[in-house]
Amino acid sequence: MIIWRIPSANYKLIKYKQMKKKILVFLSAFFLSLITFAQETEQVEMADEMRASGKIYVVVAVLVTVFIGIVIYLIRIDRKVSKLEKEVKK
Repeated sequence: MIIWRIPSANYKLIKYKQMKKKILVFLSAFFLSLITFAQETEQVEMADEMRASGKIYVVVAVLVTVFIGIVIYLIRIDRKVSKLEKEVKK
């Protein structure tokens, strides 16, 4: 087992930076949650109209199609990169 000895000044600096980072993350999460609670709770008229007329399903279909296209594209790129990596190893 290797024990690393850090001078006390560096150790305090490292601890300070870690604590500073934790506080920053906590405050960021706290303020982001406040923003979400600050939103109005009224119904969105556009969404209600689209749902009533059936257009929301068209929007969902387009989004699903785009998402599937992106996934297929990423899979193809991954296969090409894997093939190139195998060729480089040879």
